[in-house]
Amino acid sequence: MATALEAPGVDQLRSAVAALAAWQRDGGPMQLHPGDLGWFWRFGEEQTAAAVRTWRRDGQVVAVGLLDSADVLRLAIAPQLQRDAEVAQRLVDDLSTPQRGVLPEGRVAVEAPIGAVVRDLLAMRGWQADEAWTPLSRDLSRPVEGPALRVEVVGVDLADARVAVQRASFDNSTFTRDRWRAMAAGMLYANARCLLGYDHGGHPVAAVTVWSAGPERPGLIEPMGVHRDHRGRGHGKAITLAAAAALQAMGSSSAIVVTPSSNVAGVATYRSAGFQPLSAAFDLRRA
Repeated sequence: MATALEAPGVDQLRSAVAALAAWQRDGGPMQLHPGDLGWFWRFGEEQTAAAVRTWRRDGQVVAVGLLDSADVLRLAIAPQLQRDAEVAQRLVDDLSTPQRGVLPEGRVAVEAPIGAVVRDLLAMRGWQADEAWTPLSRDLSRPVEGPALRVEVVGVDLADARVAVQRASFDNSTFTRDRWRAMAAGMLYANARCLLGYDHGGHPVAAVTVWSAGPERPGLIEPMGVHRDHRGRGHGKAITLAAAAALQAMGSSSAIVVTPSSNVAGVATYRSAGFQPLSAAFDLRRA
């Protein structure tokens, strides 16, 4: 049976999430994680569903895409099918044909797992390497060092402080209390934690959200930020250690994170918290 593209509704998102979780494996190429959908859920479940695309073969989900923006698709493929020619060809045809409703015309990009045939076929059609990303991973089989911050788990009572740190960490952030509540009400947040770090003066200085994909699978950090007025004091390392410990407590086998390779300070922060960089990944962009 041929692979078929779908635009799932809200009631069909569970099968996409379940597939993404099952595909998370230590040592495999990093790809779209359930936590990426969980973080996107801040825009609401209907907008999340509208941004997701799935591909099925014989009734089984074989690939999941998230339109992280209007012109960028983040793609995950079942590990056993990443070298499957039929799946790859169908993906490339759908990605390259604007009328099929995956990507629009013009200059668009795809993030796909390293080593998947779909990358080779896109390159053959003229797609070129674009932004570089550095994936990093920390094994969680050993105890995690305690953070040099007081760390609180964020609930409704700390949502405003969580939002304030996010907005002070990222210049173009659109995070709001309503968006935090939408994310926290989403089905994926049951396997997530928002953490807020306080310095010795009691100021909230760093925040992170972590997402489990289930026991013995890699868990994701997305996002992590340090308040712009409190940088250069080790708070990034501290909140990252707290994130790793939270994922360990949820049964994750490792903690993973991806940051632009141009974010040299970010890469250094993760490395200081015991994360090891993996092979760089590149988006593929259509000219």
